[in-house]
Amino acid sequence: MPRAYRQTGRAATAADTRQRIVNAAIELHSTVGPARTTISAIAERAGVERLTVYRHFPDLGGLFQECVAHGWARFPPPDHREWAKETDPERRLRLALHELYAYYDGVGEALAVIVRDLPHVPELAALNAPHLARWERMREVLERGWDRRGRRRRELRAAITLSLELSTWESLVRRQGLGRDEAVELLVRIVRCL
Repeated sequence: MPRAYRQTGRAATAADTRQRIVNAAIELHSTVGPARTTISAIAERAGVERLTVYRHFPDLGGLFQECVAHGWARFPPPDHREWAKETDPERRLRLALHELYAYYDGVGEALAVIVRDLPHVPELAALNAPHLARWERMREVLERGWDRRGRRRRELRAAITLSLELSTWESLVRRQGLGRDEAVELLVRIVRCL
């Protein structure tokens, strides 16, 4: 009986090459941005030829899918479902902002570059949309329990949404030099005042 052919060595090399290409694309997306990332730059960063990139990813859609899946799996945002377990809305907001701003401390600059370019790369924007929708669910969890109505509720929603924005973290922590704790307490006080 003939033995079955196994391509273990070659398959492992191909998988390694494919992962190097994905890693190179993610690195470039998070530094120069997806709109400025070229196949040539990806190939150079991965240490392969352009043809090798095209062999593994005949269209950019497949590469984008792997980058998005790998990126969000490697750098998941805080779990808003855990925040919902806290019944006091002010403590919940403080907890959430501490976790979210710690997340931004780790990935904020890269995320800012990617988000900046999403309007210029619609296919990538569509793939990221379900992941970025988590911020809407974060806001929904954080606005529970404040007992505000009408205009005050709209203002509360706006303040909570503002506190979750990457650009708010960038402004307070990166540009104005507040520490994470200071930024969080400032935002909690603003929301409390409403």
